Amino acid sequence: MSTNKSYRSALIFLTTLFFLWGFITVLVDSLVPRLKDVFEMSYAKTVLVQFAFFTAFFVVSVPAGTLLSKIGYRKGIVLGLVIMALGCLLFYPAAEYRNFNVFLIGYFTLAGGITVLQVAANPYVALLGSEEDASSRLNLSQAFNSLGTTIAPIVGALFLLSDSVKTSEEINLLTDLEKVDYYSAEAATVQTPFLLIAAFIGILALIFAFIKLPKVMQESPKGGYLSLLKNKLMLMGALGIFVYVGAEVAIGSFLVNYFSDMNLAVIVMENEMMMNIANTIASVFNKTFSNSDPKSLLGIFIIFYWGGAMIGRFIGAYLTKIMDAGKVLSMFASLAILMILISINTQGLISMWSILAVGLFNSIMFPTIFTLTLEGLGELKAQASGLLCMAIVGGAIIPFAFGSLIDGFGFKKAFILTLICYGYVMYYGKLKSRKTA
Repeated sequence: MSTNKSYRSALIFLTTLFFLWGFITVLVDSLVPRLKDVFEMSYAKTVLVQFAFFTAFFVVSVPAGTLLSKIGYRKGIVLGLVIMALGCLLFYPAAEYRNFNVFLIGYFTLAGGITVLQVAANPYVALLGSEEDASSRLNLSQAFNSLGTTIAPIVGALFLLSDSVKTSEEINLLTDLEKVDYYSAEAATVQTPFLLIAAFIGILALIFAFIKLPKVMQESPKGGYLSLLKNKLMLMGALGIFVYVGAEVAIGSFLVNYFSDMNLAVIVMENEMMMNIANTIASVFNKTFSNSDPKSLLGIFIIFYWGGAMIGRFIGAYLTKIMDAGKVLSMFASLAILMILISINTQGLISMWSILAVGLFNSIMFPTIFTLTLEGLGELKAQASGLLCMAIVGGAIIPFAFGSLIDGFGFKKAFILTLICYGYVMYYGKLKSRKTA
């Protein structure tokens, strides 16, 4: 009984972390269209932001897994939070001096901290109970991660995309005093939100420094990583994480640009129901879109992409409890494919809502692939988690390829890359379903 109570307490504290890194990850997405305008970059170069963010998962995951096995979950979580806070603080000088390279260093540092949390929290939740219910349990925990990703676009749209960015030609026409005022205002737009986030992370670090967490980690056998690299199903699961995260981030990062490319701002402004939806969401922050920048208006609708993921994870937590997890994974991947096909073959609001609906079917993919891959690995689960978190680097590589395809062929053709990604996830779900049948 006391063990179950300690498990519940641990899950409650961990839920805060899931929420936090979901919120920050998507807030990074909100900065992508703004940085594109500020530094007047191509789509491919803009994705260097995501590249810096997700490359950290590839670099830090295995060292994080090794470190956690030595210092334990609690100290690892505190370390991860401290690194995250430092990353957020780096955005202050980056914005102050409009230095893109410092932005990239800040993103990499922030992601390094998130990586430590990911490596610890995902297997930890999977181990806090029976293996049969691991997918359901992690889907439920990830639902609160999605709550963070749902709120972040609102904050991003209202505070990071809420004013127009001047081109270099427009800036050159300003007086020296006007330039100083403009640069100060631009810097504050980015600095204030991330200073507040850094302060919140610091408070969390202090909390985790003093709470006790149940010990579930066992010492992994030596040579575990070599054994895992010889495990075909383990490698296939890692590839599933790679393509899923890549597709999800690629779509999420470019939604505002995709909508702008279709000139959806005009359609939305002329549609009373759509404007009512946007203003209802904005009213939470006492804002209105009557005279707003088009990117801010379009950005508010991304709440439905990440909000769909939240709803889908609550649904997925139930479905994976009563159905084979592999079958549920395959079904959701096939529906994501259908939504993309509808979007690229239509225009206007149908195209908009269908691509937003992909978020609903993204929902269960990460936690379900993660737990399906860990099945039967016994004492190697901690090290397997490190390798699976390394695969999150797909969030750097695939969006960069997606951005390059947009530059060369346009949005509609670029989406073929995401269809391939979800096609593999569908195949992996069917494969795991047959293995457990």
